[in-house]
Amino acid sequence: MEFLILGFITGLSLILAIGAQNIFVIEQGLKNQHVFLVCIVCTISDCLLIFIGIFLFHYFSQYFNSLIELIFNILLLLFLIHFIYSKIKSRNENINLNEQTNSISALKIFLKTLGFTYLNPHVYSDTVFFLGNFSKNFILSQKIMFGIGASIASLLFFFSIGYASNYFSKHLNDQKMWKIINWIIITIMTAISLYVLKEVINSI
Repeated sequence: MEFLILGFITGLSLILAIGAQNIFVIEQGLKNQHVFLVCIVCTISDCLLIFIGIFLFHYFSQYFNSLIELIFNILLLLFLIHFIYSKIKSRNENINLNEQTNSISALKIFLKTLGFTYLNPHVYSDTVFFLGNFSKNFILSQKIMFGIGASIASLLFFFSIGYASNYFSKHLNDQKMWKIINWIIITIMTAISLYVLKEVINSI
């Protein structure tokens, strides 16, 4: 039980930081666009990476070098620039925060969620390598409980921010308010992009 709790606390501490993926989940909750799909994709992805890190840390640590991290950072930067551009381009469009999810392409949302999840090198450094290194000396049963605890933390976190945002969207069905939220998202994503750009420059 103690390794389950340890995994939960460790996993939660890693995922609490404000990042592009978390902002995207919150936005989809506010816009009521395939909230369950976004949350479950993020959760399953985290669980997969957590157990890859716990059981295959030594193998993957040999291949995730500075060049691979640079490539991921460049891909993430391009992805974020495209996302920000699309947000700015649609900044004056009227948004119905209570629109039905089936009016939006599930495939489009699914691919965006994958992009925000797997193009971020910090997902690998935190989830795979930190948790993998942290648990490398655990015995098998301890590794399993540790991974389950970290996975539960991801599940609760993503579904909490997704559906909490969805709940508050019912009180934000105002075009002026949504445009303010839209600009806040653009600002945060821009700040994240500048941070990624700095990492790219430092790696070259």
